Amino acid sequence: MPRTPVKAGPAGRAGTPVYVPGPDTGGRRLPRTLHPLAWWIWALALATAVSRTNNPLLLFLVLAVLGYVITMRRTEAPWARGFKYYLYLALTVVAIRVVFRAVFATGMRPTDHHLFSLPHIPTPDWYAGIQLGGPVSLEALLSAATDGLRLACMLCCIGAANTLANPKRALRVLPGALYELGVAVTVSISVAPQLVQSVQRVARARRLRAGRNKGLKALRGIVVPVLEDALERSLRLAAAMDSRGYGRAGSATRGSRRLTGALMLLGMCGLCAGAYGLLDPTAPKLLGLPALAAGSVLCLAGLRLGGRRVTRTTYRPDPRRFAEWAVACCGVLSAVLLFVNVGYDPAELNPSIYPLSWPTLPLVPAAAILLAGAAGFLAPPPSRPLPYVSAPRTEDTA
Repeated sequence: MPRTPVKAGPAGRAGTPVYVPGPDTGGRRLPRTLHPLAWWIWALALATAVSRTNNPLLLFLVLAVLGYVITMRRTEAPWARGFKYYLYLALTVVAIRVVFRAVFATGMRPTDHHLFSLPHIPTPDWYAGIQLGGPVSLEALLSAATDGLRLACMLCCIGAANTLANPKRALRVLPGALYELGVAVTVSISVAPQLVQSVQRVARARRLRAGRNKGLKALRGIVVPVLEDALERSLRLAAAMDSRGYGRAGSATRGSRRLTGALMLLGMCGLCAGAYGLLDPTAPKLLGLPALAAGSVLCLAGLRLGGRRVTRTTYRPDPRRFAEWAVACCGVLSAVLLFVNVGYDPAELNPSIYPLSWPTLPLVPAAAILLAGAAGFLAPPPSRPLPYVSAPRTEDTA
């Protein structure tokens, strides 16, 4: 049963909260943090589904689903408030894509709708096929905008995973052989949330000190403290990793390390050959599922052998309950429905700009994306920090 802090009596010590049993939840789900791997599977599967389409209606629906799930299930941690920065990055990607398409023009068709013309810069003969400047059509800008929107949605999916799941907790579920690589990846993907937290902390300190400069004048007062904080955090991280033996070989012999590397290298080659065989219909049959299965077996053997030299203990492992499986399955089913091409015309996923027409909303892909949004209520509510209530000061504690 949850406990709620209340004010202490006259005999209580100052600053010490007293906990009493909380109210009955009436059968509702208790707040808890979802397994981080479930959120990452959900987000990566949704990004895979996004890669299948450039229909702007479906892409905007994906953004709406991401916004709904993040609003419903994000925590109160500082790094969980950085999704808006991923939206800014997504808008920047779309703008850059449109500007590049306008500058590096590809010509116009007779049926295109002319918007404006940029000054044309002559190019040499070896630069044939690409021209700088010239007439810009509405169809070209719309095509660039939809391509940029697809990439922007994929970036927002990764941002949603960073917002909903703490990347440091994902290290607990990695195999022992991938622990050091997982640490490096975790450090790299946690840079953006930490920078967001640093910027928010510096901005809060400036407001408390009556710093009212805005725009370029405030840049120096924000960038320098953020860089200083990042440098101090890097030094603390390096000292902590060195004290925990990061990067040391341990009890592994040279022969076992070479065997592990050979198994992983051969396994990756088998996976690449198998993927090529499945994607190319003219490839030999041995390059399909057999090569993929052999590569998977070799990779698993390499991970198994390499994990023996890494000894780890986990304090309070994250549970894998029905909510974790439900959230992961929502994302995977959405990706599967957009890949099987059943119940809809595959051309509706990538509508043509030529001739210019309003795109249609296919029902099955739209339902698949809405299915991913079911994670917003299938996941348990996030645990929130309890308010800290200090006891009143008395004559004994004054």
